[in-house]
Amino acid sequence: MRLSGKTAFITGGTSGIGLATAKRFIEEGARVAVTGRDETRFADVHAELGGEALVLAADVRSVEEMQAATSRVQRAFGELDILFANAGYVIPTPLQSIDVRQYDDIMDVSVKGAMFTMQAALPILREGASVVLTTSFIDQTGKHGLSLVAAAKAAVRSFARSWSYELLDRKIRVNAVAPGGIETPLLNKLGMSEAEVAAFKSQFASTVPVGRMGRAEEIAAAVLYLASDESRYVVGTELVVDGGCSQL
Repeated sequence: MRLSGKTAFITGGTSGIGLATAKRFIEEGARVAVTGRDETRFADVHAELGGEALVLAADVRSVEEMQAATSRVQRAFGELDILFANAGYVIPTPLQSIDVRQYDDIMDVSVKGAMFTMQAALPILREGASVVLTTSFIDQTGKHGLSLVAAAKAAVRSFARSWSYELLDRKIRVNAVAPGGIETPLLNKLGMSEAEVAAFKSQFASTVPVGRMGRAEEIAAAVLYLASDESRYVVGTELVVDGGCSQL
């Protein structure tokens, strides 16, 4: 098993990509802690991950809550081998309709959240640890109505480069995974009807070179590679998993 004996902390880990990654890490031998905000899901997440997993209530926008969550992880695991800063927030934001609340929501979860998750976890990251940040294929390409999300993810992409350089003395690698359009529960939280969600998925799939949307498990496989020792010569990069959208 590729993560045998390792410990991992995943934000945004109670659904979608984060949950799929937590499951994959556990299958590969890791002890895992995940955070989320929807405590009504925690019992189901516990059941899916097994009794040894930690499921913690924490909002990445809160410095205090992330510090408290990291302290609980330290008490349970000691040092960390893997940090997957995955929490994110996506809503359509056409330029003419952007308001301050939308700006704050997107930037606070994606940028502030990644920053202070990393800062909270840094003291317990083991020498040689792997950090993976979730970005998006749209930090490389224009996409109508998603300029705020693209800007936030571009900032997170920059973190991977800067933090890798800053942490070279501790041999901590920081990389990013950039999903394309993935079928996750997030799509059902955008205020659209089921018919609108289905239409959106169909329209988006038609723009993907491979002809379909991605699956959370496919992103989890990419994160596993970046988290494992197999990628020990990979530093500061962004692994794009988008069915060819940003390349073809």
